[in-house]
Amino acid sequence: MSALVLILFMVLTFTAAALGAWSSFDGVSSWYPTLVRPSWTPPNWLFGPVWTALYTAMAVAAWLVWRRGGWSEQRLALTLFFVQLTLNAAWSWLFFGLRRPGLAFAEIVVLWLAIAATIYLFQRASMLAAGLLVPYLLWVTFASALNFTLWRLNLG
Repeated sequence: MSALVLILFMVLTFTAAALGAWSSFDGVSSWYPTLVRPSWTPPNWLFGPVWTALYTAMAVAAWLVWRRGGWSEQRLALTLFFVQLTLNAAWSWLFFGLRRPGLAFAEIVVLWLAIAATIYLFQRASMLAAGLLVPYLLWVTFASALNFTLWRLNLG
C-alpha cells in the first residue's frame, strides 16, 4: 500500500508539472526568447533537470508526511501541499501562457508563502519531509527574483 501511495504522489506531482509545461510550451519557444533578460538568467537546459529533482523531492516529502498518519491525521499539511502544487502549475500558465509577468509575480509570492507554510506543517510530521522542500523554496525564491526582474525589464 505504501509504495502505491508513493507512486500516486509521484503521478499527481508530475501531472502538475506536465500541466505547467503544457501551458507554457508556446510561450517558452516564441515569447520568452524575445524578452530582455538579466545576465544571471540560467540557461534554458538547466530548468528541466532542476524541476525534475524538485518535483521528485516534493512527491517523496508528501509521501513521508502521509506515512505519519495518512490523510486523516495529515489533512491540513497535505491539503496545503496540493494548494502549493496547484499554484506551482498556475504560475507557468500566467507567465508563459498568458504572458503576464506582473500577474505571475504576484502569484509566485503567494506560492512562496504556501511552500513556506507547507514546510512548517511538514516538519511537524517529518523533519526529512520538510528538509526535502527547502531546495524547492530556495529555487522559487530565485525564480521570484527572476520573474520580478523580467517583469521590470520588459514593461511596456
